[in-house]
Amino acid sequence: MGTIAQGFLFSWEIVDGSLQIERLRRILDVLPDGKLIRALKKERKGRRDKFPLEAVWNSVIAGVVFGHDSVAALIRELRRNGELRQVCGFDPFRKEGAVPPDYVYSRFFEKLFRHAEWVEAMFHGLVEKLRRRLPDYGKDLAVDGKALPTHGKKDGDANWGVKSYAGLREDGTPWEKITQWFGYKLHLIVDANYELPVAYEVTQASVADSPRLMPMVKALRAEHPRLLKRAKTLAADKGYDDGADKAELYEEYGIVPLMDTRDLHHENGGGKMRPLDAKQSDTIYYSGTGEVCCKVRPFAEKQEERFVPMAYMGFEKARGSLKFRCPAAAYGVECKNREACRCRPTVRDGEYGRVVRVPLSLNRRVFLPVHRPSYTFERLYKKRTAVERVNSRVDQVYGFEHHFIRGQKKMKCRVDLALIVMLAIAVSWIEEGQVQRARSLLRVA
Repeated sequence: MGTIAQGFLFSWEIVDGSLQIERLRRILDVLPDGKLIRALKKERKGRRDKFPLEAVWNSVIAGVVFGHDSVAALIRELRRNGELRQVCGFDPFRKEGAVPPDYVYSRFFEKLFRHAEWVEAMFHGLVEKLRRRLPDYGKDLAVDGKALPTHGKKDGDANWGVKSYAGLREDGTPWEKITQWFGYKLHLIVDANYELPVAYEVTQASVADSPRLMPMVKALRAEHPRLLKRAKTLAADKGYDDGADKAELYEEYGIVPLMDTRDLHHENGGGKMRPLDAKQSDTIYYSGTGEVCCKVRPFAEKQEERFVPMAYMGFEKARGSLKFRCPAAAYGVECKNREACRCRPTVRDGEYGRVVRVPLSLNRRVFLPVHRPSYTFERLYKKRTAVERVNSRVDQVYGFEHHFIRGQKKMKCRVDLALIVMLAIAVSWIEEGQVQRARSLLRVA
């Protein structure tokens, strides 16, 4: 009669064995870290190898994956969790003695700073993997800046950043909120459908969002030209409201800028509406947000009662113009200014009504290939929230909400690792044929 071998009652293979550990193994498998490891080994050549570089590197990635906010927390977990040590590559026979002390990690991070180009190359390698596996990855983009506060005022690389938010309450009164922080800023471009990063920069907190957009787009074209060629839209909030950038995105890259517009007409006073053609007297006006209107009631007391939005008929790409139709003919609106409209010799006012074409070049800030006040713009602009969700994950999942990072090099390296892990998790799911889970996150059980 054969005997059945019984496992130990408190074996760590059973206690700590988990789907999370298996997921970590798959993440480590997809990381394109060969060049970094070779560079580190070349630097260490001839010195003792008590703590293998691959194992230390894998444990650093494990710390990011499982949300350890400090090296001390990572070391405690490695000493407790035998399976984690084994997956990272530490000698299982040395048990807790295989775990490096904190000074080893300090020296290892110094090496990562010296080889930052290989760490960043991993990010680009993973972006390329996703590009090859997801035909629509990069089609719709979103961009935003995120505060990275440092919790110590002695950080010599950091400075103060300010961001303001403004809007109107339901009763029409304006509101404004101003936030300040000391530290850095993450400028991030993400895929708006998969909610995965595409490009990024880490700067001092005082660097404004808008001036960094086009340099990031140009860098993206240099690193991933095929990916950028896929891009059709780029969504951003009012902080990126710049006419020159909007024109360059569309003319140079073929990307439709879905950027909210500040109503400068209203803010600068003098009335919300402006004549479409300031050189001639006409009934057609436009607002500071690009809404094209006809003055149908010229003698109404309130300005908002004088104007009615014209019927938007679409964008004529060949002409580079937005097409609008008379609201009286399109909607049956009563027009008390019809004769003034007809007095212009170029106006053909038949049953279809007057047609007005507005070239984008009239004002690249307010006139976009997708009309700002249209339902299409509102639908596509909602994709901008993808970058907000990615920023939230950076904070809550990858430890930037409560961190101990000081110095721009350290902050940049820590951001590199967080975004690399985010992409590696996505690649690991896709390679398993589970594309629908590409943006799923690994959390501690």
